[in-house]
Amino acid sequence: MIKIVADSACDIPEDIAEKLNITVVPVFINVGDKSYVDGIEMTRKMFYEQLSGFPQHPTTAAPPAGTFTETYNRLAEEGATQIISIHIADALSNTYNAARVGADAADVPVTLVDTDQVTVAAGLLVILAAEALQNDRSHDEIIDILNKNIPNTRFFGMINNLDALRRSGRVNWAQFGFGTLLQIKPIMMIAEGAIEVVARVRTQKKAIPHVQQLMQGLAPFERVVIVHTDSLPLAEKVHAKVVEMFPGQDIPIMEVGPAVGTHIGAGAVGFAGVSKT
Repeated sequence: MIKIVADSACDIPEDIAEKLNITVVPVFINVGDKSYVDGIEMTRKMFYEQLSGFPQHPTTAAPPAGTFTETYNRLAEEGATQIISIHIADALSNTYNAARVGADAADVPVTLVDTDQVTVAAGLLVILAAEALQNDRSHDEIIDILNKNIPNTRFFGMINNLDALRRSGRVNWAQFGFGTLLQIKPIMMIAEGAIEVVARVRTQKKAIPHVQQLMQGLAPFERVVIVHTDSLPLAEKVHAKVVEMFPGQDIPIMEVGPAVGTHIGAGAVGFAGVSKT
């Protein structure tokens, strides 16, 4: 029996994780000397409501390797003979490495997969794997599906809060070519574990046509999702535009959780997509 494991930074909606039998290992959100379990002690709603009032800007931490070992062993006790453990980009987080160390000590074979992605973009890959498993695909077939789709997966986000991005330390600030005082909102792309600025806009309103153009350039999609960080009204505006472009395509709206929201701040909007091969 195969089991699928992911980390909470993949932002798989709870109902989908339950339906597809995906085991989610939570990362940690740190605020000063306090640490919160993502999705349990710190929900999306709690995080964004408190974000502007935190005494210190939050940081994130990977789960301990021992937590992964305990998770893998528990699944083995429940009957798992193979585990596919799928995680956010190794280049952007220590989570994959913690899972690797945890897998080395586990009592069951674990195949680790680096999605080269974050948040919902990684989550879409996990969902594809879990659906393949429910359709009785073999271990090797699932790994092949992931390997084929990872290079075709992209995450784009218009960043509304440059200060959160600067504090995150995840981006070389010099690459922007502008300072924090300018009212410029970068549109960032994550692909193959790397972060790149693909456009610079002055207002949220101007971001919508850019998002549409980017989506058109990557279509057709195997899966595509509109994403946001505590900015549902703007996400709905983007959604209203893009559903006209892709008739018949299911395009949900999903909120980015605290693990990645910590780094890109509130007010971001964009999309995650897996282009068809």
